Amino acid sequence: MATQSTPVRLSGLARRLVIDGLLTETDAQAAFDQSLKEKIPLVTYLVQNGLVEDGRIAVAASEEFGAPVLDIDSLDIGLLPKDLVSEKLIRKHRAIPLFKRGSRLYVGLADPTNLQALDEIKFHTGINTDAVVVEESKLSRFIDRVVEAQEATNLGDLSDSDLDGLDISGGDELPQDEVRDTDVDDAPIVRFVNKVMLDAINKGASDIHFEPYERNYRVRFRQDGILHEMASPPVTLGSRIAARLKVMSRLDISERRIPQDGRIKMTLSKNRAIDFRVSTCPTLYGEKVVMRILDPASARLGVDALGFEEAQKDLFQRVIHKPQGMVLVTGPTGSGKTVTLYTALSILNTPDKNISTVEDPVEINLPGINQVNIHPKAGLTFASALRAFLRQDPDIIMVGEIRDLETAEIGIKAAQTGHMVLSTLHTNSAPETLTRLANMGVAPFNIASTVTLIIAQRLARRLCPHCRREEEVPPEALLAEGFTETELQDITIFGPVGCDRCTAGYKGRVGLYEVMPVTDEIGRLIMEGGNSMEIADLARQQGMVDLRRAGLNKVRDGLTSLEEINRVTKD
Repeated sequence: MATQSTPVRLSGLARRLVIDGLLTETDAQAAFDQSLKEKIPLVTYLVQNGLVEDGRIAVAASEEFGAPVLDIDSLDIGLLPKDLVSEKLIRKHRAIPLFKRGSRLYVGLADPTNLQALDEIKFHTGINTDAVVVEESKLSRFIDRVVEAQEATNLGDLSDSDLDGLDISGGDELPQDEVRDTDVDDAPIVRFVNKVMLDAINKGASDIHFEPYERNYRVRFRQDGILHEMASPPVTLGSRIAARLKVMSRLDISERRIPQDGRIKMTLSKNRAIDFRVSTCPTLYGEKVVMRILDPASARLGVDALGFEEAQKDLFQRVIHKPQGMVLVTGPTGSGKTVTLYTALSILNTPDKNISTVEDPVEINLPGINQVNIHPKAGLTFASALRAFLRQDPDIIMVGEIRDLETAEIGIKAAQTGHMVLSTLHTNSAPETLTRLANMGVAPFNIASTVTLIIAQRLARRLCPHCRREEEVPPEALLAEGFTETELQDITIFGPVGCDRCTAGYKGRVGLYEVMPVTDEIGRLIMEGGNSMEIADLARQQGMVDLRRAGLNKVRDGLTSLEEINRVTKD
């Protein structure tokens, strides 16, 4: 049997991938040339374009250059050598010091031939360096986690003297000379508001509520989807707190009769800034102010962190890479739809794609993506922005929300003419999304031929791994909840306790997903006028895991409690 000839022009890793049968010589040469053209490492190019799995690349690189392979996810960030290398150097070379043994510093990178990175780290640290091969995708996530952990530590070290020096800027609703008020030029109020905002960021809150009542005033944080009271300043300060927040977000402090919307940008470090979306509303005893915290770091979660089951994740990734079609994400406000869409955009965001989004408002800035804020007063609506996109040669379009027939029909048309369209809709389940589109007035044939995937989702609080405890639940009760006899043979149910590392026994959230591809059979049922219950029955027959079942799977895996799943999925 003839063996494959060794490539003449290729060397190093590219040559090894050809010898191992992971790439043809032609593809390897093309990838090598393109990576040089785009000025990115060969490994990065191969992984971004899905040419070779990064795990196989790591093994091939290890065999070729004699460097050890390490699963970087198994490392504890707290044990990494600290302050040896700057974040700028880590991001520049995509290389990070992992551990020090004697007089050697072991550096994790995806390409062990990156001698420039090893030499520069050696120069800055004064320590001889050795390469450790890690997977490209895991390295990216690990570097982000390390940088965020360092920034969180720096935030925790902020003293009261730092509060006044925070770089805070607002929107552009009004010129600064129109927002003068003697009440807001008050150092204690300024310091209180700044401290509340910092505390909310440190505690991982998603919203801050400033609420005036007749006899008291309270400040609440929404953590992991649940509101908790955090402060109760004197009720007499309510109007001054509201005025300060309106000044920060460039709103009209003299107008207290109607709702207003604004934005605040808080710069925490040169590499991290947090946006706050501000909404005021007049109530019986003053203005209530709610601030939505928009952290760009949430867009870098990665698909593995969302909570998809393996089959759901594979289906999601396969469909979003199709050249055309429509993917809809549905669920109530606060269910994580935006993060799911941004995660998809992050995966698809490559130099060869033209991606445009229209949102209300743009919540997270993603470099490389053309993002548009709607402005209804100026005539910039979802529909008008979509029409403009279609004249600008797009590959992928994201619509923040389909609210009306006009937007739906333009999105459908875009999906039919060679574009991938991502959007959200407010329905309770994936099957109900199809009937909702029909009720809007979209023709059943267009729905069946265009919509390729629907994802319904919820967010459930994740049990704290440090304090969760086993719970005794009678088998009859578990069967009534939806578990099967087979599952009862080997299942442990955990419940919340509460410790100093969590909030009431929970820390973070995990997604519950109902991922429904629109198959030919479902398409025919839509065109025959089938209702959401008939569509749901057919989807389950075809293997769809519904939200309730997805929640029970998370309970079975020890990620959350039965009580929490009942809270978010019980009808």
